[in-house]
Amino acid sequence: MTSPDPSIDFVLTRVFDAPRDLVFKTMIETAHLQKWWGPQGCTIEVIRHEPLAGGVFHYCMRFGPGVEMYGKFEYREIAPPGRLVFINGFADAEGKRIHYELSPTWPLEVLNTVVLSEAGGKTSLHLHSTPLDASAVEIETFKAGHGSMQQGFGGMYDEYEKYLATVKNAQA
Repeated sequence: MTSPDPSIDFVLTRVFDAPRDLVFKTMIETAHLQKWWGPQGCTIEVIRHEPLAGGVFHYCMRFGPGVEMYGKFEYREIAPPGRLVFINGFADAEGKRIHYELSPTWPLEVLNTVVLSEAGGKTSLHLHSTPLDASAVEIETFKAGHGSMQQGFGGMYDEYEKYLATVKNAQA
């Protein structure tokens, strides 16, 4: 789904030195997600993970003693090995959607579409994110956050790339 105004949408493309099947597997299986998902410097506790359309990924990000933040995916589509569609946003410990207190005008829900394609043994990831049912203020906050999202996703995918290399090497 694309917004009527494409300037709203956040788009990121990365290339990983691994086959698409392995990239997809490490992006959907619990044991892998808990090792790389989230901002750099945090650890992930998986509270609930049901990797299927209609399923949920509810997790806690810990940044140090007493500093934690919860997030939640609601999977809309899982089409191995090339497509994931999910809604994500901040949540509380029980999994209820909430506005994050440090950014109260961030959209409650963001629709994310991940498309994976393979060429020459490498996988290209294309991430497309757009706010859902967002107010004008939430849309402006989302647009203003593109730079920090670029850094955040970029750092996370840097960590993912390192993790993916260890998994790939372990399989070799």
